[in-house]
Amino acid sequence: MLSQVLHSFEFSLGTMFHEASMRHGKTPVVLDRPLASFDSTTDTYTFSELAALVDELCARLWAAGLRAGQQVAVHKTENFDLALLTSAASRIGATPVLLSPGLDGGVVAALLERLGDPWLITDTAKLAGELRDQPIDDLVAHTFVSDAQPNGSRSADFRPTRIHPREVALITHTSGTTGIPKFVAHTPNAMWWRLLPQMALAARIPRSETAAFCTSYAHSRSYHSLGVALRKGMPLVLLSDPATDNAEEILARTKPALLETYPNNFVMWESLVDSKRRPLANVRYFTSTFDAIHPRTVQRLLDGSARRGPMYVQLYGQSETGPITARRYTRKSAASIDGRCVGRPLWPLTGVRAVDAQGRPRPRGEVGYVQVFTRGRARTYVGEHARYARQVDGRWWLMGDMGQVDRWGRLHLLDREVDQIDAVDSNLELEDKLLSLLDELSEVVVIPDAEGAPVPVVCVHGDAPLDADRWKRAVADMPFLRDPIQLPFTAVPRTATWKVKRLELAERIKADQNA
Repeated sequence: MLSQVLHSFEFSLGTMFHEASMRHGKTPVVLDRPLASFDSTTDTYTFSELAALVDELCARLWAAGLRAGQQVAVHKTENFDLALLTSAASRIGATPVLLSPGLDGGVVAALLERLGDPWLITDTAKLAGELRDQPIDDLVAHTFVSDAQPNGSRSADFRPTRIHPREVALITHTSGTTGIPKFVAHTPNAMWWRLLPQMALAARIPRSETAAFCTSYAHSRSYHSLGVALRKGMPLVLLSDPATDNAEEILARTKPALLETYPNNFVMWESLVDSKRRPLANVRYFTSTFDAIHPRTVQRLLDGSARRGPMYVQLYGQSETGPITARRYTRKSAASIDGRCVGRPLWPLTGVRAVDAQGRPRPRGEVGYVQVFTRGRARTYVGEHARYARQVDGRWWLMGDMGQVDRWGRLHLLDREVDQIDAVDSNLELEDKLLSLLDELSEVVVIPDAEGAPVPVVCVHGDAPLDADRWKRAVADMPFLRDPIQLPFTAVPRTATWKVKRLELAERIKADQNA
């Protein structure tokens, strides 16, 4: 009986805007660009108005023939209407399959083929761009062009359909840092268990405080961030464009108290601390997930806040699990930050351990393969369940990271298993050190060259030339490092969540060395 009750809890994408509308209908939402699926220049809405827009999209999709039980891939230019389309498809009872706007056309075609005759929601820009040379008509049952549909559609025949808590309600894909992404299947029940600890973490934030998010609406993480704010009734600021000048403009205007984005976006936004408009001055809570954060960035962000007792909250997890550990940093603790420590599990909802190659637990303080448990674990990899099963050990899930759990129960990450270099104890730790030594660097990625030796790939703020003398002084005690390779920040291959595609970058460097 208890198991049945626990499985009945759900986080429903199809109802989240409508439930928020009923509780906090007048709460404002500010966007950094108009909604592309509507003939409007408005960038300010209320929760009630967003719910009405979801209903309109439901009517358009229903009139076009979308029905419950169908899979519908969503691949369009980044815009908040992506989240509204996802909610609308879910409200009909279809299963949204979110494909990052950053994927190239060939990868999109491969993922569509893996689904097998899905619907496709896209826009004119994608059809004329990345998808232009792909056999889309052969891969999908129907193409719905979101910005080429009539506004104001209504359908008397439409009735909302609620997806069962233990059925697949959302499919997203992994970052693809190691090749073609995997499809991750999420249930409403699993998503609820991911939402629960985040609601607890947000409990101390007053409802009147504004929350600002700049994450891709093609990632499951964005819906949990939205879910927390919608349930609390917090005013929202939603950015689709992470460019520093865009962030400066909208953050200076809206003055959020909570700010979430990717770690690498925060690296880019370090310069906002020096802005005369002080866009970060009212931020009390900075938060990120997806990747470890560099210590220098945490210190800079906290220095940019004028609030009493600002915090940086770091979450560690992945698409398959949701958040697993959390750690808070204050101005005082950030002065001695260990960038490899990602905090303690969200007990009793999550747990973590390190194991050896045979799956046997390692003692505290000894490095091993990171395993976690959580009720929020995804159900499977779509079309690749055997691959999913290889990462399961009873209630434990293999994360693909190397790390150790210290005597206080905190998890310390070293590297992804596939990124390890023999001459380096931890690439990530080394990168943190270099960033701390050289303020002008906006990115450092240590990868193996053609001979397996560690070579640092660096980016400089503003793409200015690297100062060779400063570099030599900084790495004087690191004779194992090869000479640095400088690239423009935009030339470093990244995923939709701004993670560096290390394997792809390493292959490029090797190809250049062998040319």
